[in-house]
Amino acid sequence: MSLVRKFATVGGATLGSRIFGFARETLMAAALGTGPMADVFYAAFRFPNLFRRLFAEGAFNAAFVPLFAKEIEANGTDGAKRFSEEVFGVLFSVLLIITIVMELSMPLLVRFVIAPGFADDAEKFSITVRMAAVMFPYLMCMSLTAMMSGMLNSLHHFFAAAIAPVFLNVVMIGALFYALYTGAEPLQTAWYLSWGVLAAGILQLVVVYVGVLHAGMSIGLRFPRFTSNVKRLLILAVPAAVTGGITQINQMIGQAIASAREGAIAALQYADRIYQLPLGVVGVAVGVVLLPELARALKGGNLREAANLQNRSMEFVLFLTIPAAFALWILSDEIIRVLYERGAFHQENTSIVGSILAIYGIGLPAFVLIKALQPGFYAREDTKTPMRFSAVAVGVNCATALTLFPFLGAPGIAVAEATAGWISTVLLFTTLLRRGHLTWEWALARRTSLLVVSAGVMGGVIIYLQHRWEPWLASSAHLATKVGTLGLLIVIAMAVYFVTAFLIGGANLGMIRRNLNRTPAKKVEG
Repeated sequence: MSLVRKFATVGGATLGSRIFGFARETLMAAALGTGPMADVFYAAFRFPNLFRRLFAEGAFNAAFVPLFAKEIEANGTDGAKRFSEEVFGVLFSVLLIITIVMELSMPLLVRFVIAPGFADDAEKFSITVRMAAVMFPYLMCMSLTAMMSGMLNSLHHFFAAAIAPVFLNVVMIGALFYALYTGAEPLQTAWYLSWGVLAAGILQLVVVYVGVLHAGMSIGLRFPRFTSNVKRLLILAVPAAVTGGITQINQMIGQAIASAREGAIAALQYADRIYQLPLGVVGVAVGVVLLPELARALKGGNLREAANLQNRSMEFVLFLTIPAAFALWILSDEIIRVLYERGAFHQENTSIVGSILAIYGIGLPAFVLIKALQPGFYAREDTKTPMRFSAVAVGVNCATALTLFPFLGAPGIAVAEATAGWISTVLLFTTLLRRGHLTWEWALARRTSLLVVSAGVMGGVIIYLQHRWEPWLASSAHLATKVGTLGLLIVIAMAVYFVTAFLIGGANLGMIRRNLNRTPAKKVEG
């Protein structure tokens, strides 16, 4: 299967999850708006979500996949199964201890980490503590899910792992529908959502376990033992966990700062959900597929193929995210108005969330490129270098957010996150280039600049139509009119971008063929 087809498999499943996520956030905006219960729920949910990224996705996509692939190559399926059971036993035990400690420490965590700004409001503080306690076991479910997803990705069974997140959104949508149908108060709605998160975690774990069984593997629970393989995994996983969760770490810092103003946490979350669509569909797909592909090429000594994989992934990312960044910047208010402006979500909320989304648009190519560049380190079992760069990015994010928030409010936090993302991208790219793990292609650099020009032409067309069609995009217009007008505008913008890109040479059929019909390169010693 070609690289882009693998991207499409994972990206397609992720797209389904993001679409359901949009539906969830639209219902959430209608039910809770940017009021205090929205702040409380998102603050409580961010914490288990942060640890999910730190101990699950980041660590296991970076550390588990190369070691699992190596075990399959060296000792076959039986060796890989034994390794998986060793890891599962240790992981289960560690997660159980972490969950118990965090549950007991939740009041302190909310006061000093999750939402320090809630400390002066006894009711918000108490509810946040209780909701975070209900949702924290979600971490255990999702960490085990991430491990099994890593197994599936290494075995080239991508779909089950990619489709599992859909179930979180389905369960939460069901909870929101029930709350709206019964006319539940915001507090009761937030509780429905909290228990829904826990139920969804269990359901996702079941889905990937069935996928593992379908792939011909099974996992038994062993007594935890720190074997040499497990120790190697931990050495790789600790820095990878920090690096893999860099976006969540930055968002947690932003949330802690934003908790000083009512509505700021919810505003950041609503904007985050939208830019997560291209980030998830493109970035997650590239990261999930590229890591096992690079690991396989490097284990086989195919250095030229590894370099080609890295460049083609960057080419694919830039081709799709540059126009998305322009569109998010220009159409931010219209997108927010169509998706959220109803019920408890008012026109003033649209202005604030729209400005945050526009800033996230600037950072989008960087956020996605990080997903394409980090596997270049992880496939070589180097997880410390990206961790150091993450530490720099976190420092920049924290300093910038603290500086800008008093003047700009929530948009200042978005500026900080976008700045940190671009700094991480530059550090990762230049280091891979300097080490010779990335091949500089002048043709790729030229095509990238032409893609920016194409996106600029597209942006000009969007602005022209935006003014001409303003009455049909305004808050006073009927929802169906706004949806139809925005949809037509996006379709026209996409057509303008793709036609321009092919006409001026930013994209060509050769580029498409390179990605669709990739053939392994010959082995190159080095």
